[in-house]
Amino acid sequence: TDCKKKIDPLDIEFNIPIGVKTHTVRLSKSTLAEKVPVYLVENDFFFNRDGIYGTQGTDYPDNADRFIFFCRAILESCKALSFYPDIIHLNDWHTGLVPVYLKLEYAQDENFKSIRTIFSIHNLAYQGNYDAETMNLTGLPDSLFSQDGLEFYNQFSFMKGGLVYADLLTTMSPTYSKEIMTSELGCGMEGLLKLREQDLTGILNGVDYEEWNPETDSKVITNYSSKNIKGKLKCKRDLMKTFSLTVPESTPIIGMVTRLSEQKGIDLVMEALDEIINFGAAFVLLGTGNQDYEKFFQSAQQKYPGKCGVRFEFDETLSHKVIAGSDIFMVPSRYEPCGLTQMYALRYGTIPLVRAVGGLHDTVKEYQPKSGKGSGFKFNGYEKEALIETVRKALTLYQTKSAWKKLIKNAFAEDFSWPVTADKYLQIYRKVI
Repeated sequence: TDCKKKIDPLDIEFNIPIGVKTHTVRLSKSTLAEKVPVYLVENDFFFNRDGIYGTQGTDYPDNADRFIFFCRAILESCKALSFYPDIIHLNDWHTGLVPVYLKLEYAQDENFKSIRTIFSIHNLAYQGNYDAETMNLTGLPDSLFSQDGLEFYNQFSFMKGGLVYADLLTTMSPTYSKEIMTSELGCGMEGLLKLREQDLTGILNGVDYEEWNPETDSKVITNYSSKNIKGKLKCKRDLMKTFSLTVPESTPIIGMVTRLSEQKGIDLVMEALDEIINFGAAFVLLGTGNQDYEKFFQSAQQKYPGKCGVRFEFDETLSHKVIAGSDIFMVPSRYEPCGLTQMYALRYGTIPLVRAVGGLHDTVKEYQPKSGKGSGFKFNGYEKEALIETVRKALTLYQTKSAWKKLIKNAFAEDFSWPVTADKYLQIYRKVI
């Protein structure tokens, strides 16, 4: 009901079998920019819900049914619309069965024979693994529940379907594409991914600079640019007011906008926070997630009034304020397929301090004191000491205003716009056809 795009129902309905039951698909159509058509699958039983994947941190118990339905609906929609694309680009485990159906159930259909698939892994840790009986809902032959098929440690795996049957694979950064072929970050799929190494490419996400641009951003108190950075100090003052910080405005502010989850390195921040504050920095956190983490930071705010400010919510306007008003933006993730917030920070002249993993490693260039080159700070080991030492290094440089201004200028110069990313995807599309 709050969609800004016009959605037109089409006079097209068809049924999808899920096990012994049948569910109806109704198709609608909308358009994106430049009249790109978008077709929408409607089914109130599966999709008219408060959440997309679940509510209150818990997945819906019938998610396997829902996404078997969705995968089959994608291909049956092509048939109903007489639309047979050259390539179907699939994202994450929720679409992992599409290449399986395409190569098995539709193999004899002349309209589908030449369609190629690309499967993009956004986060390998989320695999869509369900009990073995899920196989009975798919309509696929039981023989597929094997080590070479959809079986994964005696479970049914949507993700494995995409990894085995898609023609090409992509993930969200060059470094992450290498990391997921290791036992540390392969989540049990590293052997399969190693076998498909020649078909796997890491491509960084792009940034929408119309939305994330300090020169035009309507969500911050004033605009600024690399050529006129005075407005950034006003954004810092506004951030201090918003989060009730009472430190001098010359105090470096370290900001975070994040999910409060183990993946995001929150436990490292908790271990290091006392020392970070004692170094003379202020700390701002915006995010939601694990309740134990929330309790810790709530206590930290009480322990360091005026030096530590937290908000436990998802708020788009506040996220812009934190990124624009902070001096340093911290992303100490345990692993990070790509990450976007560090790229937003660079555009706002806010210096990223990140762990050198995945897309964080690919997008942040380590500052070099002698040459003045680089765009931020990185640390390797997932340990408190490594984080603290890197924070100390950043705060020391902050005191040298000329060097810090040069670093800000370097940050502004980084470009992660979509045309760069889109060109790399075009190369993949040409390769697969």
